[in-house]
Amino acid sequence: MASNFSSVPILDWSLATNPESKPDFILQLRHALINVGFLYLSNPPVARSDIDAVVDYAPKLFDLPQDAKESIRMANSQHFFGYSRLGAELTKGKTDQREQFDFATPYDNEWKPGDPEYLKLWGQPQWPSEELVPGFKKTFLRYLEQVEKLSFDFIELLAEAFQIPISSLDTFFNNRRLQHRAKVVKYPVPPDNSSNQGVGPHFDGGFLTFLLQASPHRGLQVQNLSGEWIDAPPIPGTFVVNIGKALETVTQGLARATSHRVLSPEPGSTPRYSIPFFQNISQTVKIGDNVLQLSPEMLELKAARGEVAAPDSVNYTEYGLLPSGEVGLIGRVKSHPDVAQRHYPDLFKQFFPDGLPTQGFAY
Repeated sequence: MASNFSSVPILDWSLATNPESKPDFILQLRHALINVGFLYLSNPPVARSDIDAVVDYAPKLFDLPQDAKESIRMANSQHFFGYSRLGAELTKGKTDQREQFDFATPYDNEWKPGDPEYLKLWGQPQWPSEELVPGFKKTFLRYLEQVEKLSFDFIELLAEAFQIPISSLDTFFNNRRLQHRAKVVKYPVPPDNSSNQGVGPHFDGGFLTFLLQASPHRGLQVQNLSGEWIDAPPIPGTFVVNIGKALETVTQGLARATSHRVLSPEPGSTPRYSIPFFQNISQTVKIGDNVLQLSPEMLELKAARGEVAAPDSVNYTEYGLLPSGEVGLIGRVKSHPDVAQRHYPDLFKQFFPDGLPTQGFAY
């Protein structure tokens, strides 16, 4: 095993903004992308006051009265935005012990009859009542705007690290007319003798994920090249950044999507909170038709990584066949069958011929 890892590397964003130190940052980034698939990003260009504010809001969302949460439940939204109750999803056949809200960057849906159904997927999120959580929507949108900019800046550095022209990625970003998803997630302390699966082993599907670990609890784990689970505990002042399957696919496996999971807080602890941001790509692009051309030197770095043990996570197989948006819609339908039953009845019948199950399945 040439390049196994026992910890997740920490990269300092300030190095990337200084011409003298930027080459060192690019080298560190290349290593993290190819050999780990995860990294911590310290000193990110997101206002500390906004980070602190969204962290402070997280428990307040879940402390809302249950009827207020249910008033924006995801089943109301054809875009799959809103509240999901505890235990609504399965991963690898086990219940994920998490409660969550799905939000997103602003986007006005333009779907019309005759368009592909997956174009319904982007649109206006549901937001909790301003009266109940004053200032949350404005603050969270301001935070997402900054993380979105960071995600595009990061893609430019990734292109530099892989020695490809940034223009070669234009087809994925549709002049930046995109919608990026975000969640606010609560992992409660499980009852005695119950599963500690906060969320089971999985890959992320898009290009990049920027995770704000919004409480001091351990729980995030990533799977290294030999299949061992490695802790990625919260580090104040950082984002956790990881590679999604779409980016792995278009880079011929050079960028590595790494299997990861979340364990529930230990008994006697308090709930864990996290706020992931998922960078999306154009809904109409077919990943398999847009694989990037990489130099022999870059592909040699992939070969030098050595063999990778079979991960616990399930691989995505649809990318080479279907538009990105259709892949995303299928994933949403499987995870949230109650939304599909109401808003996508044909797909619902395709995947759930026996009727509405009690839980969706993420993977």
